[in-house]
Amino acid sequence: MKTYQDKAELIQAIQNKYQKYIAEFAEIPESMKDIHFETIDRSPSENLSYQLGWINLLLKWERLEQRGIEVITPAIGHKWNQLGKLYLNFYQQYGNLTLDEQGQQLTLAVNQLCAWLNGLPEATIFKPQQRKWATTQAQWPIYKWVHINTVAPFSNFRTKIRKWKKLSHLIK
Repeated sequence: MKTYQDKAELIQAIQNKYQKYIAEFAEIPESMKDIHFETIDRSPSENLSYQLGWINLLLKWERLEQRGIEVITPAIGHKWNQLGKLYLNFYQQYGNLTLDEQGQQLTLAVNQLCAWLNGLPEATIFKPQQRKWATTQAQWPIYKWVHINTVAPFSNFRTKIRKWKKLSHLIK
């Protein structure tokens, strides 16, 4: 997994990958937002909903812990070995929005995430056991949770959206 020298590098990676990712949705017509292709696991709307769901979950975990409330990960009623049900909840929660609305909400969530990271000390981001919600058997520091829910999918899902656009003939 990618490592970062400091929070500035992590935040820059999030912002750079996000800008490339979100730009891919600009030319997708609203009428095609829910179109599926057999070789791609998510429609454009589901792709954005997935990202909205995970980033908002990260922010929620932090808000709850800071209020002294026990955080249940990944979410109440969901288990790590049954994430498909959680993804369906993301699709239901955000899928009724237009692509533009989803993009606006995702931009807001990414900005909130970056502002949160910017306000944390380096040690809190990069050392394990700094947050209860991030302390698992794997002993991941916060940055790994952030990376796997932002930088990694922004890169991987951008490729999937580009493939989706080729199949839909939006890219030749």
